[in-house]
Amino acid sequence: MSVAESRGVVILTATLAGLDLAEYTPLQVKEAVHGYGRAEKAQVQQMVKTLLGLEEIPKPDDAADALAVAICHLNSYKMRAFSKDSYL
Repeated sequence: MSVAESRGVVILTATLAGLDLAEYTPLQVKEAVHGYGRAEKAQVQQMVKTLLGLEEIPKPDDAADALAVAICHLNSYKMRAFSKDSYL
C-alpha cells in the first residue's frame, strides 16, 4: 500500500507542477529496449549496457531499470514526434 500511496503523491506533485507524465508497462519497456516483451531482466540489463555503450551493466538493478524506462520513453517520444510530422 505504501508504494501506491507514494506513487500517488509523485503523480499529484508532478501534475500540480504542470509536468507531463508518461507511464509504461514492464512489457512496453522490455519491448522497447530488447525487442521482446517477455525478455528476462538480465537480457534487458545487457541491452541497456549495449545501447548506452557502457562498460558494465549499471548497478544497482534499479539504476538499470530506470535507464531502460528512459530508453523506452525516448523511443516513444521520437515516435510521437515522427507521427506528428508525417501529417504535415
